[in-house]
Amino acid sequence: MTRLMSGVLAAVAVVAGGYALSGLGSQSNLPANPLVGAAVAQEAEVDTSAITEMTLGAEDAPVTLIEYASYTCPHCANFHNNTFKQLKADYIDTGKVKFIYREVYFDRYGLWASMIARCSGPEKFFGISDLIYKGQSEWARAGGAPEIIDELRKIGRLAGIGNDQLEACLQDGEKAQTLVTWYQENATEHGIESTPSFILNGEKVSNQSYEDFKKLLDAELES
Repeated sequence: MTRLMSGVLAAVAVVAGGYALSGLGSQSNLPANPLVGAAVAQEAEVDTSAITEMTLGAEDAPVTLIEYASYTCPHCANFHNNTFKQLKADYIDTGKVKFIYREVYFDRYGLWASMIARCSGPEKFFGISDLIYKGQSEWARAGGAPEIIDELRKIGRLAGIGNDQLEACLQDGEKAQTLVTWYQENATEHGIESTPSFILNGEKVSNQSYEDFKKLLDAELES
């Protein structure tokens, strides 16, 4: 997936246009303007300091691994449903690696999924992300935007988020705009053009098998 620039433009369009769909509210129980206050000029300064970094593992771990991923990326789902579980058990949970997850927004659906994953804060973020990736083939192909947003709502409710809280999160236009700006800043800093991409102790590495990740991590731990 090398859709970075088109993804940025699409995500910003979503934020500025209230899901970029006219009449969506009447089809999916959303207000007529679901991203109230989101029409922020793209050139305006947006402070991203309030965005929480989603992390796992020991803060003082000798190795830091950053993942850039999109909830709508099949390769990202495959990584999280397989390789990541082994990495977490062997390196993150054991204090060897600090893991940072950063969302990439190639499309509006990934942005919506991110807003739901972040809806209950860091405590539930990775659990909700697991549900989103496990169900990706179902919710991402549910139909049009109204069907997809309803399937994402179901995931949120399954994670214990109440309806009112879900709607408040989805309608937080300022948060959506800030997330898009934050994504742009991060992607520019590390030259992210595809997902999943990884930054291992400051160096970009590609997606690979658990065995290959293990070699890289072990080399970093030994250095």
